[in-house]
Amino acid sequence: MAEFQDIRPLLQRLWPDPAAQNVTAAEIASALSLIFTNQLSPVQTGSLLTALHFTGWDRRADVLASAAAAMRSHAAKINFPRLESVIAARRRPEGRYGGGLCDIVGTGGDSHNTFNISTTSSILASSLLLLAKHGNRASTSKSGSADLLMNMRPIPARLDRITPDTISEVYAETNYAFLFAPVFHPGMKHVASIRKELGWRTIFNLLGPLSNPLGDAIEARMLGVARDDLGPVFAEALRIAGARKGLVVCGKEQLDEISCAGPTLCWQLVEHAGGNVDVEHFTLEPVDFGLSAHPLDTVSPGREPHENAEILRRLLQNELPPDDPILEFVLINTAAFLVASGICEADTSSMGAGDDGQVIRERGPGGGRWKEGVRRARWTIQSGEAWKQWNAFAEVTNSLPE
Repeated sequence: MAEFQDIRPLLQRLWPDPAAQNVTAAEIASALSLIFTNQLSPVQTGSLLTALHFTGWDRRADVLASAAAAMRSHAAKINFPRLESVIAARRRPEGRYGGGLCDIVGTGGDSHNTFNISTTSSILASSLLLLAKHGNRASTSKSGSADLLMNMRPIPARLDRITPDTISEVYAETNYAFLFAPVFHPGMKHVASIRKELGWRTIFNLLGPLSNPLGDAIEARMLGVARDDLGPVFAEALRIAGARKGLVVCGKEQLDEISCAGPTLCWQLVEHAGGNVDVEHFTLEPVDFGLSAHPLDTVSPGREPHENAEILRRLLQNELPPDDPILEFVLINTAAFLVASGICEADTSSMGAGDDGQVIRERGPGGGRWKEGVRRARWTIQSGEAWKQWNAFAEVTNSLPE
């Protein structure tokens, strides 16, 4: 058993006013790192998480950025040179998208129990982008991203077989990979029971979306937050961490997706010619995507994983009506993700069979080509390309060693 380190001096400075005691984000990240190596006692772990929660320091951009970096540094080690060589063969730069890895993820905890939007959008987007979807089982809903994919038919994905040693094999066959948090963040098991006993959301509920194990290899990401006061915090955390492309969103209903029901607050990282990155704020609505609004209760099946998986299968196989509320909810979010990647800045289009090449150049809030994003998102379904990418992913996971 590892020997516990004593962080009482830090705990005493954390409460009641960390700023007055000159506590730094680096100190907090160092303390959290002890959790991942089982070097912090359960009592001091609980005390640290409690102090961060009730001082609000677990919702500071500098703390989130430093803590996420610490979490990624303790993730299972991936052979990046090998992975990069496989990914290089699959890169398809287009517009301002450089062909790199992308992620779309939400913090969860919005209590709306909507359909698995970001997971579905990640599959659609893999028709045009390289996807590194970071996710886990459900914690606050019935069907988390991993639950959904492990219940897909006819071939369920074997997410536990995707490891640092096998992820290159996945990308050799498909544009899509899912990084299952328990596999890539094994140190999190040391805090699982403590989080459950505390009974409130801790910093770890916020770190997940910032802690993709592929870290610096991620070119672009879209991140949903369940509280609008967290939007600028997460955007700044991404900027501090060195991200150049990112879109943080929060539906006005405190929804960690782009809302299909009304306005969504957005914070986008924008890189300028000199290399500086700023955060720009704007609001999106369904009409900006050329789509109708739908009440949230029409996209909140709240169903078991196998039932949501059947909805996903029907969507990917183009069996839903073109104006189906869940489909349009997915299209809005996939479109925004594609815009965030930069691919919608291309002035030509040759996606494949069924693409008429008619780029929609109209720009909306934030300067984005949101309707072009929808055009591309619909093509991924109608062409069968999204189903093809999903099938290749499911098949390769089943071929990996147990």
